[in-house]
Amino acid sequence: MWINLSPLKKYRDFRLLFFSQTISFLGNMVSYVAVPYQIYLLTQSSLYVGLLSLAQLIPMLFFSLIGGQIADTKDRRRILIASEAIMGLCVLVLMLNALQAHPSIALIFISTIVMQAVNGFHSPALGALLQKVVKAEDYGAVGALGSLRGSAAMILGPALGGILVSQFGVASAYIFDVVSFGLSLLLLLRLSPDTRTTEKVIWKVSAFIANIKEAFTYALRRQELLGTYFIDIAAMTFAFPLALFPEMSKDWGGANAAGILFSAMSVGALLMAVLSGWTHKIKRQGMMVIIAAALWGLAIVGLGFSNYLWVAIFWLVLAGAFDSLSGIFRGVIWNETIPNDLRGRMASLEMISYMSGPLLGNARAGWMAAQQGWHTAVSLGGIISFVAVIVCALILPAFWHYKSTANAE
Repeated sequence: MWINLSPLKKYRDFRLLFFSQTISFLGNMVSYVAVPYQIYLLTQSSLYVGLLSLAQLIPMLFFSLIGGQIADTKDRRRILIASEAIMGLCVLVLMLNALQAHPSIALIFISTIVMQAVNGFHSPALGALLQKVVKAEDYGAVGALGSLRGSAAMILGPALGGILVSQFGVASAYIFDVVSFGLSLLLLLRLSPDTRTTEKVIWKVSAFIANIKEAFTYALRRQELLGTYFIDIAAMTFAFPLALFPEMSKDWGGANAAGILFSAMSVGALLMAVLSGWTHKIKRQGMMVIIAAALWGLAIVGLGFSNYLWVAIFWLVLAGAFDSLSGIFRGVIWNETIPNDLRGRMASLEMISYMSGPLLGNARAGWMAAQQGWHTAVSLGGIISFVAVIVCALILPAFWHYKSTANAE
């Protein structure tokens, strides 16, 4: 019933990765509130908040493909350290910009775009390294711990970000994030060296295309992988509401309410992670991803009809729980079906699936809210998301019937 903590005791390097990423992600979540809230303050437009996400999409798509190849050929530990150092410098730029009398909107866009590009190297390396530092029988527990880590940071970070922004200004949130990157780097420097035999990266277009083709070919042959990608993209593209939180919070308490809204989904995700002990007994992983994604869409429909903060929080908590459940089972499918020599490149495809949906979703939500108001943008998006998930399930029947290769107890 309760979450399995044993990987933290069994694996030193996993423990270091877990706590380093907890710290840095907490800081990221503080900035996660500060950046869109600052954009909304400067422009008074949800459309600009949505465009910020859209601007991050292209570097995410391109650099994640490069980052996946680098992660399969170079020292993953060094990639993580370099990536976090660069992202920390980008947050430092955001902090200095926020301290100006007239902060530059262009500089906010540029800094976040660079961070998204660097994240294209960070995430594949992290996913591939995690697979190597734990044994296969602990993949499910590691997935649940990752959900717990992310959920806890996404609860505390936005709430803290809302308090910092409302009490001390936007720059204080960025200061917190800079410090978090520094602490995370100290832990990453203690990781064991990556002892894999690394290959020289051949910077030729033909080699690049061949490596990407190998990953895409592998994914196309397995409906269970395609299902994890397409269903997540469909669910998030049509029903991701975060770009609208600054606008929604105007009538519910300003920055403090925005922080609560940004945290609410993570409360549900945390509860699901804490109570995730039962998930390792489930063999029908694909079926559970589909059910969880469909319920996510219905919860977002409920959010669209909310007129009070507490009602919105209720639906967001439910949505977060269903999203967490989907993530746990998707992680198990990825680790069970992907060989480690492809893990970095496949992690880049995973990153595209779970990052492009929210980025496109924010752009869609911002555009629809500018045209029809946030209530319609959210509720209609939730309905379309639910239908899209069902269509994906019908198109990919092997994904629905996928069974875990691990032994169920």
